Amino acid sequence: MAILKIARMGHPVLLQRAEPVSDPGAPEIRRLVADMIETMEDAPGVGLAAPQVHVPLRVFVFRVPGDRSGEDPEDTPVANTVLINPQIELLTGERVLRWEGCLSIPGLRAAVPRARRIYYRGVDCDGRVIQRTVSGFHAGVVQHEYDHLDGILYPMRMTDMRLFGFTEELARYAAGRP
Repeated sequence: MAILKIARMGHPVLLQRAEPVSDPGAPEIRRLVADMIETMEDAPGVGLAAPQVHVPLRVFVFRVPGDRSGEDPEDTPVANTVLINPQIELLTGERVLRWEGCLSIPGLRAAVPRARRIYYRGVDCDGRVIQRTVSGFHAGVVQHEYDHLDGILYPMRMTDMRLFGFTEELARYAAGRP
């Protein structure tokens, strides 16, 4: 396995719609997924989409660590997961602000409106269907990574630019320090 180079904001691959994967079990897709998981863990991150590693395919990996899951019973920890050719359905018109960062936009965070509850479906490298109805952090991660497949970066979803800043500054402000 190998750590992959992450595309940074401004790179054209991040702004284009990714192509479907024709053979989820192909050796090159399996290798890509393994490398993406290793890269995500090394970062450390909770999600990584193929366009972020310069591959314009509809693939992403994610996880929900135990310390990130919330009080909602549907928001439980999830081990490393791959979704190939995913589809999502927003199950509510209600949006909640969710603080997000991105490996392709290092050092910045923002409050992004996301659907509270979603349904998603995709396949893994063995062609097994993965489908879940989720909420909370889990729903937010999937929406964020899915956006990458359509060439959307989280600042494009923002509705209040006052809730956008450098990670260090936001942490200082939250701690009540000047």
